[in-house]
Amino acid sequence: MTDPDQRKRLEELEGRIEKLKIKEQPKPHQEEHYSQAQQAWRMVIELVAGLMIGFGIGYGLDSLFGTIPIFLVLFTFLGLAAGVKTMMRSAAEMQRTNMAERAENDTAPDMGDDTTAPDTGDEERTKDGD
Repeated sequence: MTDPDQRKRLEELEGRIEKLKIKEQPKPHQEEHYSQAQQAWRMVIELVAGLMIGFGIGYGLDSLFGTIPIFLVLFTFLGLAAGVKTMMRSAAEMQRTNMAERAENDTAPDMGDDTTAPDTGDEERTKDGD
């Protein structure tokens, strides 16, 4: 073999190795698919964490000031509200992700003009004034 042939073969080999390395790299954390159970646990943990943080702050303030458990109740409700808000934000994020995935997957070829959507009866209701 001549020197240019070896160099060409070496470059081809390096190119194939790079392609295999790219293929075997782990996906970034954002591209992972989460099951519904994992998403549900995430939401539960966010709710409970908000409750516990609010409870802790309220208990700490009550013991610091020596008051009746007014801060405990107040901050527990605030923690609940914060947990619900965080949980709803996570649900909206998951919904956006699922809608984007569905939009990518709904690139099916056109079935032609003879296929129509099933009749839901909405047209009749609007005609009747319901």
